Amino acid sequence: MPVLGTLAQLLAVVRAQNCDEVLIALPPQAYGKLEGVVHALRTEPVRIKIIPNYFSLALVQAQPEMLGGMPLIGLREPVIGSAARVAKRLFDIAVAGLLLLALAPLLFVIGLLVALSSAGPIVLRQSRMGENGRRFSMFKFRSMWQDANGAAAGPHKLRADPRVTPVGRVLRRFSLDELPQLVNVLRGDMTLVGPRPELPELVERYEPWQRKRFAVPQGMTGWWQVNGRSDKPMHLNSEDDLYYVYNYSFWLDLRILARTLLVVITGRGAF
Repeated sequence: MPVLGTLAQLLAVVRAQNCDEVLIALPPQAYGKLEGVVHALRTEPVRIKIIPNYFSLALVQAQPEMLGGMPLIGLREPVIGSAARVAKRLFDIAVAGLLLLALAPLLFVIGLLVALSSAGPIVLRQSRMGENGRRFSMFKFRSMWQDANGAAAGPHKLRADPRVTPVGRVLRRFSLDELPQLVNVLRGDMTLVGPRPELPELVERYEPWQRKRFAVPQGMTGWWQVNGRSDKPMHLNSEDDLYYVYNYSFWLDLRILARTLLVVITGRGAF
């Protein structure tokens, strides 16, 4: 970007460029000059805004407030407000409960097939990171041979993964191995729609910006799942998750759920 002048020339630049608005983006060590900058513009009919140096820590929907006459900006505020959170939770309970009742025969058949196809538990409990980094046990139908989780590829998914059983391959293709997570939704560990709960060992390698995905409840399906799923590398998954965090609404949840049905039917990006 072109440099129009120094701080000492600010007033002249504002007048010469006929500015309507001035954005201040100073590093912390230069904050002492902030008052002088504002004072220099006291006679000009311009709007003045400041870009905080802690922008990378703040969430988009954080609102300023006053405490004892001093302004506060929350750096770790809930993205989903109280009323919206209650509505989301009631929706989760209603839909997850109805699905568990309706799918009970299917769940029984899947459990029987998993048990007959290979040795090992029918349902796995995996440690995952939930909202605000809280750990919980996530349920899944076992889709791999017993003791295969720690082999070769580690936690990452592979196409034609030799660790996956024939029954497990079908379950993964249509995301049927995820159905036990409806119990996690009822328990409040997860939500129907939100960023995918991550493995703790992967979270340890996260950059600070990626951890913003934990500002909302983690979900069974989300923006990533309907926009590429396993076809995308981890850092692009995070970008999709942050899109959801920054644009959350109940209508976005409904849109994602509708698109999830199509993705599950086609099996796109699932392996």
